[in-house]
Amino acid sequence: MSTFNYHIDTKPLAEEMGNVSKNVTLATGAMVSLQTAVVAAEERATEEVCDKVTRGFYSLIRSQISQKLAKYKSDFESKRMLLSHQKRALVNIQKRMERDYNMISSRYNKLFSALNMNLQTRIFELDKPIIEFSYKDIGKISNRSKYLTATIPVTQIESVSQSQKIVASGIKQQGMNVINSIKGFISQMSEQDAITREILVNDSINRSSEAYLPVVLCEYKSDAFGKLNIDIISPDYAIPESARTLIYERMHDEFVNIENNRDPQNWHEVKNEFNKLISNSKKPQRVKEIALTLFYADKPQSDNSLL
Repeated sequence: MSTFNYHIDTKPLAEEMGNVSKNVTLATGAMVSLQTAVVAAEERATEEVCDKVTRGFYSLIRSQISQKLAKYKSDFESKRMLLSHQKRALVNIQKRMERDYNMISSRYNKLFSALNMNLQTRIFELDKPIIEFSYKDIGKISNRSKYLTATIPVTQIESVSQSQKIVASGIKQQGMNVINSIKGFISQMSEQDAITREILVNDSINRSSEAYLPVVLCEYKSDAFGKLNIDIISPDYAIPESARTLIYERMHDEFVNIENNRDPQNWHEVKNEFNKLISNSKKPQRVKEIALTLFYADKPQSDNSLL
């Protein structure tokens, strides 16, 4: 069998493998450098991204806060202007109300002053002698020292007795006026007592009988809604409680049905008589007009030709 021997030189392969090892070493160093550079680049990119995200978030929050601040400032300015306008309106209303109040109070002051004078005149006319005695005679008696002040006589001694007689005569005349006023007052009081004794009955009645008692019936508005209330006032003495209750019930029923029981013809007669009394009265014209207004305000609804 043939034998073949071959000699292969591995030196070039070894040299090439050495070169490959060097290159692998260089590639490994390059990869390490590349990895380090990539890590550093990633860190820088991460920091830059975080910085930009933080700056963007800050800018967004600042923008939102600025927008809300501008919105709230605009709302504040608008509400401040509205409140200022309302303040001026309220001040004008207050001034107008003050003027109206002063005008109305002045008007009612004049009205109530006139009513007070009319009421005072009417009350004085109810018992004129007593009022005159109280306001005139009592006043003169209380101020007699002022009315009877002594005068220094600057005359001759012969005329002193005459001056004293004149002063004494004046005192006597004033005293006589006072006595006459007291006499008239006492006589009127006696006449009133006599009339009262004739009217009043002191005898007690032990049997059933008819009796006439004065009763006052008032209808008025109790509030601003126009609700009508009825008050019936009867004597609270000399009659039992049951009688007062019966009077109240009967009067209330009669008052409720008074609109249905009115007779226009009777009201026409009452109207004529009332007009005569008004025309013959010496009261002021304003009092007459108010009395006529109150009278015609309660006329029957079915009679349209009485006015």
